[in-house]
Amino acid sequence: MPADLHIHSNFSDGTDSPEEVVKLAAAAGLTTIALTDHDTVGGIDPAWEAGSRLGLEVIPGIEFTTENPRAEIHILGYFLDRQDPELLAILANIQQGRIDRIYKIVEKLQGLGVTIDTEDVFAISGRRSPGRPHVARVLIQQGAVANFREAFSRYLDFRAPAYVPHYRLLPTEAVQLVKKAGGIPVFAHPAVSNCDDLIPELIAAGLRGLEVYYFGYYADQIQHYLELARKYDLLVTGGSDYHGCDAGRDLKLGDFTIADELVEKLRNEHLRGN
Repeated sequence: MPADLHIHSNFSDGTDSPEEVVKLAAAAGLTTIALTDHDTVGGIDPAWEAGSRLGLEVIPGIEFTTENPRAEIHILGYFLDRQDPELLAILANIQQGRIDRIYKIVEKLQGLGVTIDTEDVFAISGRRSPGRPHVARVLIQQGAVANFREAFSRYLDFRAPAYVPHYRLLPTEAVQLVKKAGGIPVFAHPAVSNCDDLIPELIAAGLRGLEVYYFGYYADQIQHYLELARKYDLLVTGGSDYHGCDAGRDLKLGDFTIADELVEKLRNEHLRGN
């Protein structure tokens, strides 16, 4: 019974609605998914309702975007209370920070001789968790770049000239937020951040898992993080990081899955904690 625990909808930087995500997942034969939109839980209810109709389990999730001086570090949260008042208050601040960030990115692009309109970005994002992928789509539409890879490498990556920092949220703070909301915090795609030395600090804050299986990982990377998960007694999760059929990646829902056994361990951890 395959599962995918890392999926985005158009409530953040995905291109499919939550209902479309669930329909595609069910058609692909998935039995469990987690909707893990960036810094928002807004898409969970429509996804859950669609899952109930189609017989597909939808785990409520989120992906927090945090930073340290070296890299972006993403923290996944599973089974969290999407109505937790403290969580919602902080997410509201983060969402306003995301909107403000788009204006700053556009201003930096203009300084580099690339003129785009912030309203074109918001027309795509709907002001729901706007981010760099939305900017990239506008750059592609206007012919400033050929594809997502060029948009990020030339302008939007962490070290690129139009990069603007996120709302100030530390990785440990994101872990603690997930825990306070009754969820299970997991270090997302750790090889991308390349900050393994932070794992003990994150564990001290409440981290409970590593995203070991991830679309694009090499076998040696998977083995490395399996060993770290065993070393630190962490749960093992995985997912495709699906953003939609038109998201610049050659990936469809169902192309990358994990075993239901890993989902069961995650679910049991949630039940023990609650």
